[in-house]
Amino acid sequence: MKEKFYLTTTLPYVNAEPHAGFAMEIIEADALARFNRQIGKEVFFNTGTDEHGLKLYRKAGELGMDVQDYVNQQAENFKKLKSVLNLSWDNFIRTTDAHHLAAAQEFWRRCEIKGDIYTKIYKVKYCVGCELEKTDSELVDGKCPLHPGVELEIIEEENHFFRFSKYQQALLDLYEKNPQFVLPKNRLKEIKNFVAGGLEDFSISRLKEKMPWGIEVPGSPDHVMYVWFDALVNYVSAIGWPAELEKFNLLWPVVQLAGKDNLRQQSAMWQAMLMSAKIEPSKQIFINGFITVDGQKMSKSVGNVISPAEMVEKFGIDGTRYLLLSGGNFGEDMDITWGRMTEKYNADLANGLGNLTSRVIKLAQNPNVKIQMLNKNPNPNEEFFKLVNSLELSKALDYIWNVVSEDNKYIEDNKPWELAKTDSEKFEKVINKLVVDLYFIAYLIEPFLPETSAKIKTALETKTIEPLFQRIK
Repeated sequence: MKEKFYLTTTLPYVNAEPHAGFAMEIIEADALARFNRQIGKEVFFNTGTDEHGLKLYRKAGELGMDVQDYVNQQAENFKKLKSVLNLSWDNFIRTTDAHHLAAAQEFWRRCEIKGDIYTKIYKVKYCVGCELEKTDSELVDGKCPLHPGVELEIIEEENHFFRFSKYQQALLDLYEKNPQFVLPKNRLKEIKNFVAGGLEDFSISRLKEKMPWGIEVPGSPDHVMYVWFDALVNYVSAIGWPAELEKFNLLWPVVQLAGKDNLRQQSAMWQAMLMSAKIEPSKQIFINGFITVDGQKMSKSVGNVISPAEMVEKFGIDGTRYLLLSGGNFGEDMDITWGRMTEKYNADLANGLGNLTSRVIKLAQNPNVKIQMLNKNPNPNEEFFKLVNSLELSKALDYIWNVVSEDNKYIEDNKPWELAKTDSEKFEKVINKLVVDLYFIAYLIEPFLPETSAKIKTALETKTIEPLFQRIK
């Protein structure tokens, strides 16, 4: 039986259209999913949309729309990414799906049975932008640093709470036993320090009379679930929990991708919730940095949001995938501008891979050269596998582009167009090396640039040239 591999992104909140930051996360997940399929694993790749909470309820009201109609409309923007970015997800879950609603309620019951849910009246500063309560130590000049333009609200009401504080030692033990649990390492250190500093129980419900847009709390019809509690449960509901336990047990635990602003929720709150519901913790969590534009975090209010559709219009699908996958080291913030992206596109794709492919196919068309049989499953070195499986995708692409650069230099050094006239034996040897290398490159880039990979393989088989990447001004 094939080894199973279950992978998920976070669920983006549907209050805005997709931007390059989420596009990077989902393209990374897609590359990881395609890579694991390529090496023979049975992959289940999940993504979807987070559709409850105060922001959405208010936005629909501003637009005079029914909330369900509003989230239906917004979810379509994210579903379109599958074709826009050539994604290969196996499942698209929405937190308004009936089976997710049932799973969230059962998850709540399990935590309640464990004694981990209780009620109390509390007063807190709340950032609607984050859908999170904020302590004074988290604020900068009295504002949420992630949403400085959003006024904090004071919430005072009776809510249900989750006994997060109960799981401090269990979480620290989890991190200690699994040093690769959160990557990169600096994020594991960050979450360990956070948990070691002491945990406070957190609110997991809202009064329905104030915020009716959510999943009703079992046995407490005056409350709906807090959006974070509800949304996190998608990782188990997406693979059949609790109704299809056979499917669930085959696929669980999950590998998660998330942004650094999700570190606490994904690697501490969610893991404690799983322990409470008596479910094994996640397998691994990859934490990304932000995408910034000229040093500023993308924001509608600043007016610097770059959409994946805009990038595809300029650079094509594989060009966009390459630029977002290769732009920076995993876990660090990546700063982009149209100028720098154009420069990298021209250097690496048009002048690099595109030029190499064109030259090799043209040389291989020589009727006097005999092309050897190609190895359909070439073996990259172990370091390449480690880089991909550690989500160091920009370094994995560097490995591939080193081969591209070396082969372009090999052509310049050996001048095969001259060898064709003076030394047919060496000419054939040179061309065969280049053909084998180009197929190797096509094999390696398949998870990252699937369309380009297919075009190169077809070109090698038919000896016909199809331009891959045109220079952009």
